[in-house]
Amino acid sequence: MRDSDVQTIAFTCVCIHTELVRFIELERIHFFMDIRLVPFSEQDYDELIGWSGDLPFLMQWAGPIFRHPLTTEQLVEYTQGANDIQTSDKLNYRVLAATNQGIGHVSIGSIDRENRSARISKVLVGEPEFRDKGVGKAIIKAALAICFGELGLHRVTLGVFDFNGPAIAAYKHVGFSVDGVLRDARKVGNTYWNLVEMSILEDEWRALQKDGKQI
Repeated sequence: MRDSDVQTIAFTCVCIHTELVRFIELERIHFFMDIRLVPFSEQDYDELIGWSGDLPFLMQWAGPIFRHPLTTEQLVEYTQGANDIQTSDKLNYRVLAATNQGIGHVSIGSIDRENRSARISKVLVGEPEFRDKGVGKAIIKAALAICFGELGLHRVTLGVFDFNGPAIAAYKHVGFSVDGVLRDARKVGNTYWNLVEMSILEDEWRALQKDGKQI
């Protein structure tokens, strides 16, 4: 075999390998968007505790309801009275990938059936390999489908710290608007964090479905 033939074969193999890696990466990104929400239960406690992180990270995704370190006792209290879609004032969910692997968490709380409102909180992509892939946005879309599609709510709110620019951009992308900023709303260590309050109304959400922007 001539040297030129060997070089040609080697070049072809490199190109095929490059395209294969690119294909796999594209498929993974598509796969990451295929998530679903299932009720959070006591079997999921250890998983969430493992993701909970240090004090600043815990505050960032969970707010002040949990104390660091996160414990089973706190999660028992957190799940009491939850997940009856007809009567509960909070619905806690484990986020699953298409393979049924647990990858995150989200909660729909402060459900007010008279005023038809609720608050999305505890949005967490727990598995590092699934972060920065649009999974958080997919979680919010799935939660909004429950809020407006199943619960028949009129208004949904959430809070996000003002330094979390990517999350704010993601929430705006799925239809949330900024209502205002609560200055120095949370004290973490010796630092105060500003909380951005956001909301979306049912007509705004339904318009996005009609326009195909929330698929």
